This record gives sequence, C-alpha cells and structure tokens, in this order.
Amino acid sequence: LADDLAKQIGCSKAQLLEVVFVCNPVMHHLLLGIDPVELGQAPFALATSDSLSLRAADLDLTALNPAARSYILPCIAGHVGADAAAVALSEEPGNSEDLVLIVDVGTNAEILLGNQQRVLACSSPTGPAFEGAQISAGQRAAPGAIEKIEIDPITKDPRFRVIGCDLWSDDPGFAEQNPSGITGICGSGIIEAVAELRLAGLLDESGLLGSAEATQTPRMVPEGRTHSYVIFDGSAEDGPVISVTQGDIRAIQLAKSALYAGARLLMDEMGVEKVDRVVLAGAFGAHISSKHAMVLGMIPDVPLEKVFSAGNAAGTGARIALSNLSARRKIEATVRNITKVETAIEPKFQDHFVAANAIPHKTDPFPKLNAVVDLPKVSFNAGSGEGQGGRRRRARKLAL
Repeated sequence: LADDLAKQIGCSKAQLLEVVFVCNPVMHHLLLGIDPVELGQAPFALATSDSLSLRAADLDLTALNPAARSYILPCIAGHVGADAAAVALSEEPGNSEDLVLIVDVGTNAEILLGNQQRVLACSSPTGPAFEGAQISAGQRAAPGAIEKIEIDPITKDPRFRVIGCDLWSDDPGFAEQNPSGITGICGSGIIEAVAELRLAGLLDESGLLGSAEATQTPRMVPEGRTHSYVIFDGSAEDGPVISVTQGDIRAIQLAKSALYAGARLLMDEMGVEKVDRVVLAGAFGAHISSKHAMVLGMIPDVPLEKVFSAGNAAGTGARIALSNLSARRKIEATVRNITKVETAIEPKFQDHFVAANAIPHKTDPFPKLNAVVDLPKVSFNAGSGEGQGGRRRRARKLAL
C-alpha cells in the first residue's frame, strides 16, 4: 500500500511523513496492537476511543519513515469506528438543516442520523450478503459479475449488465464486447435482482418465490421444497447457471432487516417517523440503485430524488484530516457530542428487525415509493404449500 501511494505521487516511501488512518473498531485495535476480543461481548468497550498521534515506528509501520506522524481518527463507540467519524467529518450531518440519514453499507452498516440539533450513531450487523457473500452465485465486484438487472413484468425475462461491459445482455454485440463472460452476481446485482423479482410479481411481500405454475414462467425452477429464478443458464457451453435462490432471498432479507432496524432505532431515539434525506456512503453504496434499495426496504421512505451517493465518504474524511489540522480538532469535538445507540442491547431492535423482514416492510408505510412504483399484491404462501410458509400452515392444521 505504501509503495502504491508513493508511486502515485512520485516519491519514495521514506518521504511519506504524514499519514492518517480511519478504520473500524477491530482494525483500529489491531493497528494499535490491542486485543479486540472485548469488542465482541457486552459492554462492547473500546480500550481507547480518543484520536491518537503517533510515530510510524510506534505502530511498527516499517514501510514508512520511522518518524512519520500517524494520526488516527477517534472512534465513536464500540461498534462505530474511526471510519464512521471520517464519514461524519466528510458529510457533516451536524450542520444539516434537514434531517439526514447517512448509511455506510458494509458487513457492519454504520449509520448516522442528524441535523443541527443532534447527531446519533449506531452500527447494525448486516453481514456479508450485500457484498455478494452467502449468495449462491455471488462474487466480488469484478469483470463478468452481473451488476444491474431488469425483469420484464409481462414476460418475466431478465436483461442485465455485467461489470466491464456497457451493453445490456439483450443488446446486439453483447457477447463480443464482453470478453470476461458472465461469471456471477455481485452485491449491487443481487439487490436489484431481489427488488426486480418483487416488482415483477415473482416474489411476494414475505420474501417467498412462486413456482413456475403460479408465476407463469419457466424461469422459476424447483429447488428442493422451494424455487429459484434463473437469470442466466450457460450450462450448454459449460458455463455457470446464475440463479436467485430462496436461500439468497433470505440472506438479503436478514441483511436489509438489520440495516433498516438500525435506522429505525435512531429515528426512535430522535423521536421522528421520517427522514428528509438519505445518503449512501462507501464504495458499495456508490453502486446501489436508490429505487431498488427502497423497494427492498433497506432504507426509510423518502422521495427517490432525496437519496444520494457520497462514494467513499470515509476516504474523503481521511483526506480532509490529512490536509487540514483544524479539521482534526473539529472531528474530535464532534465525536464527543454524538449520541451512541448500541443495537445489540436495545430491546426494540428485534421488533424492528422482524417487521423489516417483509419487502419492503410489514408495517411502515412507503407512500413516496408507492407513488412511483406498483408493488404487485401476490402471495405464494398458500394452496399447494409452496415454500416454508405452506409447510408451516399444514403443520398447524395437523397440530389441531
């Protein structure tokens, strides 16, 4: 990393004399040589949360000049690290006239909610599904990965785009201009796929996929006692079969429910039922479709034009802290005034989590979303006993 940075600016590593670090709490402690085990159990206490200014030699950063000054931004709480502090420095929710929700999407989603009166923060355990892990055909965002998808609500057929090719799969010349082939589906792709299945009436509010008979498409294929939707079948040429399975749906439901529940906890603490603006941060957040994120129920209901991408906001905050010493004092003061909400010990988290399992949500209204999309009122949870819901219903009847 030091080599890459030095090459980019045309200097030697020995000439790197000022370094800024932003990282999550576990990486923060590992960088400092502190055992992070306490972060994994209540009360989730940080060994140190203050900003630190050390020499590179103190951190055993042998790739740098030993005398290089290394500034580490403060952590906000046990699960809300210096990376979230950097997002706060970059996006300045405490200066916002409207109520803004900032979400840095990752394995742990770090969430900020605030305005000029107050700023709150929490971390929510979304897991790796949003990054393509735990998904049957999931992969990291690399050439060949499906990143965008549309499903025709009439024919139920998909069209998609892969990383590395600007054409859609049904455009002339797609195969010729896509030398990487079709290799899997990345995080942004699986989010769009699940949302498109809901919009096309192939997936019901509970997250259950319908059968080929119920949905009138052969793309729905049986898989054990559930069904899968085939996006791409390359088996005739020894290629992959890329499907969205019921297990994939459940993984995304768990991830998005944790994210939404964290946001709702902050809204409860703030005493509000809606936010004015949503900012998606992080490299992954920069590639999420706001419409599909809202159809899925990842974020609260706002007008789609009020959902923004901040890109790598933590990286932006790090650059600000690197080049502006007064910004360091500013974020140190800001962090002291942020109210921390610990999702792991909040009793209402589970209630919000369960309600958020529905797509987009079981109880919260989404009037702004409903004004721009039509969510089909379908249910695959009865009749022939499709999926888990049907089996539960039969089990209850037998018990009676």
